[in-house]
Amino acid sequence: MQHHIKDINLADQGKKRIEWAERDMPVLGLVKERFLQEKPLTDKKMSACLHITAETANLARTLQAGGADLVLCASNPLSTQDDVAASLVKDFNIPVFAIKGENEKVYYDHIRAAIEHQPVITMDDGADLVSNIHFDYAHMAKDILGSMEETTTGVIRLRAMAKDGALKFPVIAVNDAVTKNLFDNRYGTGQSTVDGIIRATDILLAGKTVVVSGYGWCGKGFAMRCKGMGANIIITEVDPIRALEAAMDGYRVMPMAEAAKIGDLFCTLTGDIHVLRPEHFAVMKDGAILANSGHFNVEIDIPGLQKIATSVSEGVRNFVDEYTMPNGNRIRLLADGRLINLAAAEGHPASVMDMSFATQALATEWVAQNGGKLKVGVHDVPKEIEDWVAQLKLKSMNIDIDELTEEQKKYLASWEMGT
Repeated sequence: MQHHIKDINLADQGKKRIEWAERDMPVLGLVKERFLQEKPLTDKKMSACLHITAETANLARTLQAGGADLVLCASNPLSTQDDVAASLVKDFNIPVFAIKGENEKVYYDHIRAAIEHQPVITMDDGADLVSNIHFDYAHMAKDILGSMEETTTGVIRLRAMAKDGALKFPVIAVNDAVTKNLFDNRYGTGQSTVDGIIRATDILLAGKTVVVSGYGWCGKGFAMRCKGMGANIIITEVDPIRALEAAMDGYRVMPMAEAAKIGDLFCTLTGDIHVLRPEHFAVMKDGAILANSGHFNVEIDIPGLQKIATSVSEGVRNFVDEYTMPNGNRIRLLADGRLINLAAAEGHPASVMDMSFATQALATEWVAQNGGKLKVGVHDVPKEIEDWVAQLKLKSMNIDIDELTEEQKKYLASWEMGT
């Protein structure tokens, strides 16, 4: 197969969506202009396992402008925008293997199709592409210069692989870049998660008790947005530092066993498994809503929920299934526990993905230039890339900042002057 998408006839609408997002991605546009001139990725085969959205399409076009021979596949069965996938194939000649709602078999068939492109550089959002290379195509690892990882869950997996000695090529933790997690995770996830929940449920957040599980950057952003809309926020955490931070940010902090009894809306943003479990479902109030904005649909124990439910009403609204508990209370699960911001909404706004994807593109260039010299392991994005992206984003927002004087530079570089 040269591609596998839902319907090529959706391309016209997809192109409009891609071009609309492009208007709000000026930093990535500057990278694309330079890539067109310098072609730093010429003849480099690339496979990227990402959410197939309008913003991702502009990253793909930037990599293509740099000379990359690129294939895309979906990193989540529900995150694909089918019209965007069609436009990438028809209008930009980029092979795509992704269909919104694809089942597990098709999902992994698509990943295998991307791997069989025989890439020398990969890009991942959740580490499914890299892990499948290691499991089923280990012979290819020696030819891979490096990979970029976009999300918290993927970095967790890759650091575990590195710790176990299983990782076979270098990986750049793009998720850990400040120009990614401080903005994309906090502001992007915060806004888009609220957007997805409201689209799916039409819930009024004002006055509701919202339980936010995980107070990393994604959880902070979501809690901030819900608080701003009048919700009462409870944070659940396992990390004492983050729990303390949440308390000092003015939120209630308690174990999930207590929060489960009083929450109206629960959202998991942890990157871990079974954060919400049967013992929690059993004490939830009638009408409790469960959503996940972590990468995989394992944060809510859905098999456990199915096991204890006396009945299930599927599709009571788009992306809403209703589970009836033995006590008669109803629990509403959104988007089968998949990423709610991409399943029920459009994912992060283009403006914030502008920084993340500019960082991705520049990290890809850095791997192409230095791949043969990088040690196997998980690497940070070079600071000069981060500084460049931040400076250009400020410029695009018409914001100027101060510069250090020579006297200030000298002072910061010295140790002699004290009180």
